[in-house]
Amino acid sequence: MSRAFQQVDVFTAEPYRGNPVAVVLDADGISDDEMQRFASWTNLSETTFVLTPTDPSADYRVRIFTPTSELPFAGHPTIGTCHAWLGAGGSPMAENIVQECGVGLVPLRRDGDRLAFAAPPLARGGEVGDEYVDQVCTALGLSRDDIVAAQWADNGPGWIAVMLKSDEAVLALEPDFGVVESSGNGIVGPYPIGVVGKSSNSERAIEVRAFFTAAGTAIEDPVTGSLNAALAQWLLAEGAAGSQIGLTAPYVAAQGTAIGRAGRVYIDEADGEIWVGGGAVTAITGQVEL
Repeated sequence: MSRAFQQVDVFTAEPYRGNPVAVVLDADGISDDEMQRFASWTNLSETTFVLTPTDPSADYRVRIFTPTSELPFAGHPTIGTCHAWLGAGGSPMAENIVQECGVGLVPLRRDGDRLAFAAPPLARGGEVGDEYVDQVCTALGLSRDDIVAAQWADNGPGWIAVMLKSDEAVLALEPDFGVVESSGNGIVGPYPIGVVGKSSNSERAIEVRAFFTAAGTAIEDPVTGSLNAALAQWLLAEGAAGSQIGLTAPYVAAQGTAIGRAGRVYIDEADGEIWVGGGAVTAITGQVEL
């Protein structure tokens, strides 16, 4: 059966500088095995399938697959799927769009030419044990003195968040991909103080990198919505690591710099929620047989 398909580049306004996601629209009737097989075939970090919602308050339902498994939530697939759904004629029931996925209902809002989602609650936060910090140091070639702070920042993928002293320290990392853990290491470092807290396109507050294992292969993710959501919840909490660098919302996170991308993630705080936003550009439109 032919189904509408888009491949969307997320967290960028310029095609091929962000993080791509494959989106299958009108996916009702596709079996779990067929979804997983197609996601394995696309070989992207995530492939999504848009279905009729089961919750009457949701505008659509999405299932998110990596090449090997299903995820309850992921950030750039959330924005990319919403962009594709709107582009295919989707019309939200209210001002905000409501996505149904494995973690429940996720609201999205339109912010000019960008979309933003409300960060879901952390499944796990708090202090990281010494054994995990040692694993991060081994994988990334760091010493304990290089780490300013570390904390669990798990909203699904199992992120361990680590703050280094500067953006330069983050960009200089040369990870040993043979020992990168599947749970994922999210690394953040601040830009010079004069840049922190700014929210224009050109001014970045922090540089982010993400390393994890997918399909048995350790990789660096170009731009990561779930990680940036969890980092914001950690860094903006009262008395948390972000206060050490004067970080306040709104701010802009840069990611992908080290691998030739130019991802920009826009973090804001409103009504007691963290909002994670970015641009999205349709790169491929067509039909798939599923």
